[in-house]
Amino acid sequence: MTDETQSKAAEKPPQAGALIIPVSPFQQNCTLLWCEATRRATVIDPGGDVPNILAAIEQAKVTVDRIWITHGHIDHVGGAAELRDTLKVPIEGPHPADKYLLDHVVESGANFGMSGVRNFAPDRWLDEGEQVKVGELTFDIYHCPGHSPGSVVFVNTDMRFAIVGDVLFNGSVGRTDLPGGDHAALIRSIKDKLLPLGDDISFICGHGPGSNFGHERRTNPFLDGELG
Repeated sequence: MTDETQSKAAEKPPQAGALIIPVSPFQQNCTLLWCEATRRATVIDPGGDVPNILAAIEQAKVTVDRIWITHGHIDHVGGAAELRDTLKVPIEGPHPADKYLLDHVVESGANFGMSGVRNFAPDRWLDEGEQVKVGELTFDIYHCPGHSPGSVVFVNTDMRFAIVGDVLFNGSVGRTDLPGGDHAALIRSIKDKLLPLGDDISFICGHGPGSNFGHERRTNPFLDGELG
């Protein structure tokens, strides 16, 4: 290997792998995300069906050392306490503005016929400007209220990749008719915090297929006319 080749290899950003596990009656995109170099992983939004999540971890042959939460709605957190106890790993996120949701997971689960869920508090709340890490991967935290007051988005600028929860979807945006929802705040979060990061950033969202910021900026009907 020449010096030039070695230099280029050294500059190559860390690579990630991901596996989506649809969970809960809402078919939420629980995501198993890992660092290819270290095989260390995080589970993002374990909304339920914990045996299926554990099976995916075994299939991927990775070691999970943390759980990340984008926001506190039941379909994203229903299995979080159980998974934390099973794997003995910390939970990081969401923003503390969603504490009221995490304090009422059992009540929310009962409303949707979901048993076995538990109220919990994360080991670490997340806020704008902070970072989280898994293996050699570093993600910036953006507080993006609107769908819920404490929604956060995880962004890795090196890989041009984001986990957006229910803030933004392929062709849609998060619903804002639930308690704590605010449509104007949601649009501001997308307009002021996410889209300026670049059209080329692809994302996994909480439900359905992913997309990229550029495609949504140009075609998403909920953003049309909002962004000038």
